[in-house]
Amino acid sequence: MEIAAKSERNLTWHDMDITREVRADRLEQQPKTIWLTGLSGAGKSTIVNELEKRLFVYGKKTMVLDGDNVRMGLNKNLGFSEEDRVENIRRIAEVSKLMNDAGIIVLTSFISPFRKDRRNAKEIIGKDSFVEVYISTPIEECERRDVKGLYKKARAGKISDFSGISSPYEEPESPDIEVDTTGRTIDETVDYIYSELKKYL
Repeated sequence: MEIAAKSERNLTWHDMDITREVRADRLEQQPKTIWLTGLSGAGKSTIVNELEKRLFVYGKKTMVLDGDNVRMGLNKNLGFSEEDRVENIRRIAEVSKLMNDAGIIVLTSFISPFRKDRRNAKEIIGKDSFVEVYISTPIEECERRDVKGLYKKARAGKISDFSGISSPYEEPESPDIEVDTTGRTIDETVDYIYSELKKYL
């Protein structure tokens, strides 16, 4: 621990001449991180995929960070304990900030079940760059869909620390955008989110 602290004291931040503002101006857009949170099965990955296509059509430069995809690469060494979930979200936030600094609009799809972690992500990324989108599909609907069979396994005790079942999901207190996908088509959902996003982009 002491060695790590000493190493940090030897680090110096270098400011570059090509700034975030210069990159954003070149790309003709406002870099933001659009942070989708919600239970497993709420529809986050499907929504974020369609939302990126919508933004792409309108000439936006984007990148999607999806929960499973990130855990198969950057965060493959992390499990699902509370400590590992905290680190998972921290790393994602740092990557999102770097991409925003490059002028890119980032869309994320993560359960991110704890408010403190989402607050920390917002602090890392910057409050003016962070747009929280709560996919508020109720657990009953998510479990009915059970696309990946995860709820069934969680109910059987085969998955521990499963958000909404054996681990808490803390709903956002004041999300920038909220939508329940129950009874909505994917096009209706994306239409609504996109219309709300215009004020931020």
